[in-house]
Parts: sequence; structure tokens; C-alpha cells
Amino acid sequence: MAKYTYESLMSELKSGVYQPVYYLMGEEGYFTDRITDYIIDNALTEDEKDFNLTVFYGLESDIDTIVTAAKRFPMMAERQVVVVKEAQLLKNIDNLQFYLQNPQPTTVLVFAHKNGSIDRRKKVGAEIERKAVTLESKKMRDDQLPAFITSCLREKGLTADNKSVLMMRESIGADLSRIAGEIDKLSIALPHGTTVITPELVEEHIGISKEFNNFELQNAIVNKDVYKANKIINYFAQNPKKNPIQMTLALLFNFFSNVMMGYYAPEKSERGVAAFLGLKSSWGVNDYLKAMRNYKPMHVMEILHLIRLADAQSKGAEGAQIPDGEIMRELLYKILH
Repeated sequence: MAKYTYESLMSELKSGVYQPVYYLMGEEGYFTDRITDYIIDNALTEDEKDFNLTVFYGLESDIDTIVTAAKRFPMMAERQVVVVKEAQLLKNIDNLQFYLQNPQPTTVLVFAHKNGSIDRRKKVGAEIERKAVTLESKKMRDDQLPAFITSCLREKGLTADNKSVLMMRESIGADLSRIAGEIDKLSIALPHGTTVITPELVEEHIGISKEFNNFELQNAIVNKDVYKANKIINYFAQNPKKNPIQMTLALLFNFFSNVMMGYYAPEKSERGVAAFLGLKSSWGVNDYLKAMRNYKPMHVMEILHLIRLADAQSKGAEGAQIPDGEIMRELLYKILH
């Protein structure tokens, strides 16, 4: 079978082309759910679903029952749809390989395998990759989230500035389903006729301070704004549950790791650094370029070491019992001086 991405698979489905067998898997369940829901909603009309849509759950089903259902002919419809949710819990899935040799062409059989992938070392795994449409969705990296958020906004006809997108990424994290849900919430909250998501709207409806957040902390560090950075760290220390140190350290480590890599880019322009870092666009690269100007490479190497040390201290390494606020204040001092 041809290799599919989420975008190419959705494009094919939206053009009305359905394949006999889909095996959707991976650590990121959002894309599996989106494709499964699309097929359920669109492969049949509402009237056809009564007799031609069957949904199984892996824990409550067996592969022989599923295959028997898949071999049936549709009733008064062009096709039938058989969906297996939580397919990772199916037992005896090896028996699927026999159905894959000669799948029913009028059946759309969908396996939604969450939190992992089929074992490719087994014969059935190799057969699935050969005979079925497969899509393995990996967890998104932090640096991919802004583009994903922007894409979700675009699907709804919305736009947002960089600050709003970064505030959303920081507040919501890498849960793609929650990101999509929060964007739905923001779209409903927008005044009639408005399509622009602002930091104020994000702050009000997602619950993040537009003044005291990791985005503003990173901005203060990039610009060596000692007063602003300390003000934010003091706020974090007073509100540790809203601003966990591990999230702050992870974001700073990721940022300075990219800064370190940026020094080796052959071309130090926005486009050149973005390409060297493997970013899909030059979105957000200005902060990297400014940090490269304000911090020397040896200092950035030291900063990465200090962040690792702070992370170890926050987890009680070597019996350390230092409050998170003190760890961050010391780290911030060493970064900025």
C-alpha cells in the first residue's frame, strides 16, 4: 500500500475514496479519532447507518466475530462500515491475516489502535502493512505544536498572533484533543463577526496570565530583561501549582537547545535557521536569532548544563530539598549574569 500521512489520508477520504481496510495506530490518538470519526460520519448516509454501521470494542470482541461482520454484504447501500475501537485490546488478532488476503470490497473495516502500534515482527503485522491502509501517529514535539494550533485555527477560519499561539501551547500542553477542544471554546467565545484570537481571549477562557507565563519568561530571558524575568519567577514561586517547575525547565531546555544548534546553521537568516532546525516555517525563529546575538555559545552550553542541574534538584537528586522558587531564582541569576 502507498504511504499515507494524516493529511493525504483525509484528502482521499474527503474525495469520496474509501479503502477496504484501515489500521490506525500510534501514541497520538487524536489523528486516529479524527479519521475514525470522519469515516463513521461520512461513509454512509444517516439512513444507511441503521443497517450498515457496526462498532466493536476490542476488550468485548474477538477477531472472528469482527471478520464475520466484515464479510457481510451491505443492505440497500453501496458499502457497510465496521469499526473496531480500542483495537489494541483485541485477542487473537493473528486471525486477521486470512481476511486480509481477500477483503470484502463493499466493506470499510477500520481498526483504531490507541497508545501504541501493531507488532511488526508478527506475520499479521507485516500483512497489515502490506494489505491495509496504515497510519502511525507519533506524539508531537513541543516545537511542532504552534504549527498544529495554527492549522486548527485555520480550519475554523480563525487566526491568532504568535503570542496567543504560544500562550495556548504553554497552557494546554501537547494534548492535541484538548487543544482542539479549547479552540472550539474560543471560537464560541469570539464576538460575532470576529475571527482573531487575542491574548486577552486566551487569558480569559483558557486560564493563563498574559503577564506571568513561560512565554513572557522566555521573552525576558532572550532580551536579558532582569527585572521582568525576576518578577515572573517570583509569581511562579507564589503559584507553583499553576506554574510547575518541570514545565518551565523543559521549555527553557528545548529553547536553548535550538539556540545551540542555531549557531551551526550555514545561513543565519530566519529561513536558514528554520531550515537547519528542521522547522516547517520560520515562525518564531526571531527569538532564536536574538538569543544567538545576546548569548555566546559557551554560555548557552553552560545554561543547558544548569537547566539539567535544576531539573535534578527539583526532583530531589542527592537528597536536595530546595524549594522550586529558589531553584528557579538561582538558575535565572546564572543565566542572566
